[in-house]
Amino acid sequence: MHPGGRSVKRPARLSPYIFGCDGLEVTPDEAALFADVSPVGFILFKRNIAHPEQVRALTAGLREAVGWEAPVFIDQEGGRVDRMGPPHWRNWLPPLDQNAQVGPERAARAMELRYRLIADDLRAVGIDGNCAPMGDIAHAKTHAVLRNRCYGETLEAVVKSARAVADGLLAGGVLPVLKHIPGHGRATMDSHLELPRVTASAEELRISDFAAFEALNDLPLGMSAHIVFEAFSEKAATVDPVMIALIREEIGFGGLLMTDDLSMEALDGSLPQRAQAARAAGCDVVLYCKGVFSELKALAEIAEDMNETGLARVDAALEARRTPDTIDRSAMEAEYEAVLRGQAGDG
Repeated sequence: MHPGGRSVKRPARLSPYIFGCDGLEVTPDEAALFADVSPVGFILFKRNIAHPEQVRALTAGLREAVGWEAPVFIDQEGGRVDRMGPPHWRNWLPPLDQNAQVGPERAARAMELRYRLIADDLRAVGIDGNCAPMGDIAHAKTHAVLRNRCYGETLEAVVKSARAVADGLLAGGVLPVLKHIPGHGRATMDSHLELPRVTASAEELRISDFAAFEALNDLPLGMSAHIVFEAFSEKAATVDPVMIALIREEIGFGGLLMTDDLSMEALDGSLPQRAQAARAAGCDVVLYCKGVFSELKALAEIAEDMNETGLARVDAALEARRTPDTIDRSAMEAEYEAVLRGQAGDG
């Protein structure tokens, strides 16, 4: 048992959801819904973050609601996607800008140090999952909502940095979530607002965008892309059995596959319809980030128990969640700053 009375072992029954909550603490209504639905885990956003003590209380409250050490995720990429920032946490350069600054020889080391430090920040407040690394390759026309969040413009650069990100997170006891499978980099629209369509040929995708995710297909968790790949289908990958099969069989990703946020307007239909379509396509878990209680209730009404395959993938992911390696925080920060200045980290 956890010192707070919660079980470390997952319950026998889970529903295929990762849920957001509305505010800075868990309300009684939210706690009751979470206890009834038994989601796989939770995700936090900037609206849920005030200061370290508050975040620790919130993550504990979420776990108390479900009675076990459920994973709590966040999008803490650094740069534009930065849920935890000053004055309690540091600013980070956008990943693409950081890698350009340090150069290709030092990029991977800089990213590993960066995300080991981020993992230290997250674990200190009870967060043990981060929606990173990005396997998306930046292109000249990549939409601005994504471009400087990418790690590079070549397959080699992206894979090398993404692996370093995953290594840094895992060493710090934080589960990495590989995104956005099978590739978001060619999107020229913002999938938060509309459905991007990629016109590249199947051959071109296989030797670049898809290849990046194939090289990272051993990671424990992944996130789908709300993108149409016209060479394969007319549906967004998240809700398309053809693309989910490609992710599983061709790219070879065997981990727990969650959707990108269901709230994004790239998807059609009501939230329950989107959730059902994603599950029918083959996604293991549906991610709902907004935490609006009426929408949580609508999803709860169609909740179903995960099947044995999904539960096995949950278990495999949870097995990757380990006790953090001990670090000298000050020394690691000093090394990180030295790498940024070009004074360390070659090779």
